Formats: sequence, C-alpha cells, structure tokens
Amino acid sequence: MITILILSALIFLLLLRVPVAFALGGLGLFLLMIKGFTLTMVPMALFSSMDSFLLLAVPLFLLMSNILLKGGIGSDLFRAVQSWVGHWPGGLGVATIISCAIFAAISGSSVATAATIGTVAISEMTERGYHRPFVLGLMAAGGTLGILIPPSIPMIVYGVITEESIINLFLAGIGPGLFLAFLFIGFCFLYAKFGKGYKPTQKATWQERRDATLLAIPTILLAAIVIGGIYAGWFTPTESAGIGFAVALVIVYAMRRMTWLKLKEAVNDSMKTTVTIFLIIAGAKIFGKAITLYRIPYEISEAMAANITQPGIFILIVCVVLLIMGFFLESLSMLLIMMPVLYPSLSALGIDPIWFGVLFVVMIECALITPPVGLNLFVIQAVAQAPISEVIKGVWPFILIMLGTVLLLWFWPDLAIFIPYKL
Repeated sequence: MITILILSALIFLLLLRVPVAFALGGLGLFLLMIKGFTLTMVPMALFSSMDSFLLLAVPLFLLMSNILLKGGIGSDLFRAVQSWVGHWPGGLGVATIISCAIFAAISGSSVATAATIGTVAISEMTERGYHRPFVLGLMAAGGTLGILIPPSIPMIVYGVITEESIINLFLAGIGPGLFLAFLFIGFCFLYAKFGKGYKPTQKATWQERRDATLLAIPTILLAAIVIGGIYAGWFTPTESAGIGFAVALVIVYAMRRMTWLKLKEAVNDSMKTTVTIFLIIAGAKIFGKAITLYRIPYEISEAMAANITQPGIFILIVCVVLLIMGFFLESLSMLLIMMPVLYPSLSALGIDPIWFGVLFVVMIECALITPPVGLNLFVIQAVAQAPISEVIKGVWPFILIMLGTVLLLWFWPDLAIFIPYKL
C-alpha cells in the first residue's frame, strides 16, 4: 500500500509539471522526515551523487559536442558523407544517418547530434524535394543514435547507478546502434523508391569527394581517438572525454571556426545541461535513499519474483511502462527513477544487466521522439522552425523500427552481448 501511495505521489507531482529534480528530491526528503530518519544523510547523498570520477565524463562530452556544434564541424562531416553516398536512392537520408552515427561516436548526446547534423541536413533534404515530415522525423530519430552508439551519457549514468562496467555497456551498444542505423538507412531507400517528390542528387566528382573528405578527416580522427582509446584500454571513459574535449578545441581553432564568443556560448550551454542532469541525479539519489529505507525496491523485487517467473513477461511489462512514461518524462529521468526499483529483480530472473542496459537505452530512445515531451522533437522543431505537428507526423515509422529492434534484442540477445562477452 505504501509503495502505491509513494509512486502515485511521484506521478501526481510530475503531472503537475514540478521539475523532475525537485519532484524526486522533495518527495524523498518528505519520506525521510515523516519516518524520523536523520536528515544528515541528505547532504551526504547529494555529495556522493556528485563526487564521481565517472560522472565527470558527462560535462566533458557535452563540452566537446557543443564546441563541435559551434564550430560548424557537423556540416563538414555531412558534406563529406553526402559526396560519397548522396547520389544513391535516398542518398541524402543515408548521408544524414551515417553522419549522425559518426557524430554520435564523438558526442554521446542525442540532442547535440540532432542539432549539429540537423542544421545542415534539413535544408539540403527539403531543397531536394523530400517530404518535410519525413525529413524532420528522420533527423529526430537519427539524433537518438547519440545515446546508443558509444560513448553514451545515459550508459555512463546507468553504469554509475548499477555499478556495472561502463566499457562493457559501451561495447554492447555497438551492435544494436549500427543495426538501428542500418534499418534507418533501409527505410530511406524504401522512401526514395516508393515515396513522392524525391529528386536524385547528382554524383559528386572525385575532386569534390577529395576536398569534402579532407575537411572531415579531423572529425573522423577525433571519433577514432575517443572510441579507440577506450576500447584499446589506453584511457577510461572520463579520460577519453577530457582528451576528446582538448582535441576538439584544437580542431576548431586550427580550422579558424572558433571565436571567444562562440566558446563562451558552448561553455554556457554545456553548463546549463550539466546542472540540469546533475540536479536530476541528486534528486534521484535522495529519492532512491528514501525508497531503499522504506524497502520499496525489495518489496517490488519480491513481488515480481513471486508473481512473474518468466523473464519475457517482466521485459514486456518494463517496455510498456517505459513507453507510457516516455509520454511525459525525458530519458534520463526514466533511467534514474526506474533502475533503483528494477535492478534487484534482474538477478532473480536471470537477466543479464549489460543486455538489459542496452534494451533500456533503446526504449528511452523511443522516449526522445514520442510526443508530447520527446526532447528531440523540440530540438528539431527549433532547428527547422517547423510546427511540432510536422515533426510528430514524421517520427512514427522510426518509433516502430525502434520497437522492432527491442523485439529482435529479446529473440537474439547476441546482437548486444556478442561483442563484450564473446570477442
């Protein structure tokens, strides 16, 4: 009964549009007070939530992606990829997805990926006669690759919460991330074949390809340094983020793409996002401490173990809950609210936590593009200066593709766990 009351109170606060950080932290503080627990654990919880070497990667990856965004590096990357595949059927859509995948391997942020590639890809595609809702939906969905293809900020947070290996999570995200990108590319081919208004792009000359590729080489090298260094064991994800930030700074200044004003804007944008993320983490830490003292995760775990004996049913319930929560919560909030409750049940049901982390991230990818509060919807709306209804109209095929990937992950777990466990 207490569990239902607490969860109902949280949902009520969120429906009242109380900011997630304050809803979690305030409710957690109230629960501690009415039970008479010492409140000295609150500042301790706040400090411990911030005092994490692993979480330091979050502001560093955000800094790196914002510097690349302000430096216009995304346009170089898009034009280079376009010069090679732009003449294919649906080639500009293919170039968009490939560019999103490469930029995702640098930034770890879906918002940065959507904003960076969207600034150049949207106008290029609409000028070539692509149906506008399709273009906007493609960009919103392509941006979600930023939290699946490593490095991924939600995977870092998942690893901190569950104390699972972040490197294994990154490795597990490669297969599903590339597979999802491949499905998006396939959909672009089908759109070009059966859609209306598509105008083929003229094949680029070898000179144009060479010039465009030379401009994009620094970005590709940056992705190789960030990802390759982690997997080669040269540095940790946090060190990789720091090195990536330094290299990104060198690149934009060497290309004369950065000014003091742009750098200040990049730092301010990164600071605002970092503060938002860390406030949510702090609030979730207080709420998590409270519900742990109330034994709620254990009661839910015991109830699931007693009533749900099939892992498939458990996964189905989790996916449905995440899909519903995605209508009014953003991805990081879902992760921080759900995982302290769900994680104890995984071992009882024999579910691999690394595999579950990837499946969870794919589901919160859906939350990024599901109305009414999918964050990527508003990013693309702002970039394209388009009605939100147009963006929503274009994302539905991609949501179905993502849900199909979740289904495939259940029937073919090796899509996620083959690289970290068997290579």
